[in-house]
Amino acid sequence: MGKVKILYVEDEPFLGRIVKESLEVRDFEVRMVADGRQVMPVFEEFNPQICVLDVMLLHKDGYALASEIRKANAQIPIIFVTAKTQTEDLLKGFEVGGNDYLRKPFSMEELIVRINNLLQLTQKLSSNPKESVVLGDYTFTPQRYELRRKEVVKKLSHREAMLLQVLAEHKNQSVERKTVLLRVWGDDSFFNSRNLDVYITKLRDYLKEDTSIEIITIKGVGYRFVVG
Repeated sequence: MGKVKILYVEDEPFLGRIVKESLEVRDFEVRMVADGRQVMPVFEEFNPQICVLDVMLLHKDGYALASEIRKANAQIPIIFVTAKTQTEDLLKGFEVGGNDYLRKPFSMEELIVRINNLLQLTQKLSSNPKESVVLGDYTFTPQRYELRRKEVVKKLSHREAMLLQVLAEHKNQSVERKTVLLRVWGDDSFFNSRNLDVYITKLRDYLKEDTSIEIITIKGVGYRFVVG
């Protein structure tokens, strides 16, 4: 098996060089781009397995790039790295297709853990033997990140698909909050716990057309995914 290919977008030369070299020492193949306008041509030529994007970039920011990358590849994991700390910035990152968020300054160890975690989660999702799962009026296709109701198809993000997959595996059963966090985020930190609340709300909205489906919060335990 060849090296994992990382597209790293960062316009701070000193930080970029340190991160790139540190990843290469750990046997990743890294292509670094500093200008947002140059990212998509490199993405198409390099064909990376994961993207690490700074948010504040020259000419085109990380959010815009993530949207373009998502259109080209719905499955590829995307990690944002940024000094922005406002909740609305984090939510915007997830809304445009980001899978994870790392605040600057960050340690290389944390970045590598998050990269490996996302790669493992992507592999689990793509290797799911079930092509599709029927959930009431909906059909969920994990490998395609699709939730379909009649002729309407909703494209899910990587995290949304992972979360729905975990809930579907525990259909009409209780599942602990910690179990969900470990499966979908790889750890049960407070920050990821807040993200889980956001994603549960989003899934409830996606599934609201079928009133027989309900994601019930069980205080102090987790969730019960009821499918009538």
